[in-house]
Amino acid sequence: MPADGMHAGPAPGRHVLILGGTTEARRLAEALEPGPYRVTTSLAGRVGAPVLPPGGTRIGGFGGPDGLAAWITAHGVTHLVDATHPFAERMSFNAARAAAVSGVPLLALRRPGWTAGPGDDWRSTDSLAGAAALLPGLGARVFLTTGRLGLHHFAHLTEPWFLVRSVDAPGPPAPPRLEVLLARGPFTLDDERELLARHRIDVLVTKDSGGAATAPKLTAAREAGIPVVVVRRPPVPKGVAETGAVAAVLRWLAGEQPHEPSRRTPPATA
Repeated sequence: MPADGMHAGPAPGRHVLILGGTTEARRLAEALEPGPYRVTTSLAGRVGAPVLPPGGTRIGGFGGPDGLAAWITAHGVTHLVDATHPFAERMSFNAARAAAVSGVPLLALRRPGWTAGPGDDWRSTDSLAGAAALLPGLGARVFLTTGRLGLHHFAHLTEPWFLVRSVDAPGPPAPPRLEVLLARGPFTLDDERELLARHRIDVLVTKDSGGAATAPKLTAAREAGIPVVVVRRPPVPKGVAETGAVAAVLRWLAGEQPHEPSRRTPPATA
């Protein structure tokens, strides 16, 4: 029986390809294993020593949408689930194109984004370069939680001190005044409160990745009166059905049409 007592329905011989790397992808793989589906989770390979989900796995790129379509056909994939990170824009568009070429149905499993609440001091931008442009004047000690990629957008900022938290160590170019904290979430609210105080953080930069695992930093920033620079999500492919719930994916696999969820959720509160 899948996790949480959810049934995906009888579907012998079906092969589900999950484009993963997120908590939602892992939960879906867990819900489908063991079960009547053959499940393969694909990981991009950008994180060293990833935590592998149950079922089959493959690591590495497909070679664009045509390569993904060819893999789908060669391996008898019957259902494609895009459960990549909300900022994996290229992979999501590749998935949409590959699904159209191969004729395989596609559903996006994407956690709802965050929305500011009372007391939040958020500045929104469309890119990391835009975030870097907003930093001068906001603070001198920056907590940068946008991952190890993209640090080059901040490399020209020589005055602020940066704390960068990521699973793997970032490479150059990077800001000259930099400390790296290697850590893997989820992080508790107490963790984030302590981190902000210990490092005397006065501005937070983050992507709107959504979900609960990294939301406590937003609550801690609000409590401390710290401004937050939020990078908006990139556009998603038009015409692709989307849900934020694993249960909805299971119903879709059983033949039901997915219902459009709310795309915005407030960050966790104390």
